[in-house]
Amino acid sequence: QVQLVESGGGLVQAGGSLRLSCAASGSIFSISFMGWYRQAPGKQRELVADISSSDILNYADSVKGRFTISRDNAKNTVALQMNSLKPEDTAVYYCNADCVRVTGWGSCFAYWGRGTQVTVSS
Repeated sequence: QVQLVESGGGLVQAGGSLRLSCAASGSIFSISFMGWYRQAPGKQRELVADISSSDILNYADSVKGRFTISRDNAKNTVALQMNSLKPEDTAVYYCNADCVRVTGWGSCFAYWGRGTQVTVSS
């Protein structure tokens, strides 16, 4: 069984910074993509950023230039550095590991963390 555990998050004033971290544990052979999604109250969950195993980056337009995603393939971790935070960044942030394989062949599966709250005050 694969588990994702997030850390970081909290309350910060507008213009401030936070760093989110996520570690995947369990019997893992490979993870194709790791990323962060967020869900604000009354809104759908949306992609914030993701990164492939070969470090191809993808960001939502709303966070480009402010957020930076990184991963450590050897440790199965992913981090999100969030700078110049805005009140509209307030949401629950979820770590995602997509196409996780426990062996070098066969099916792959997606896993989610439980989420961590980020609140940006104006």
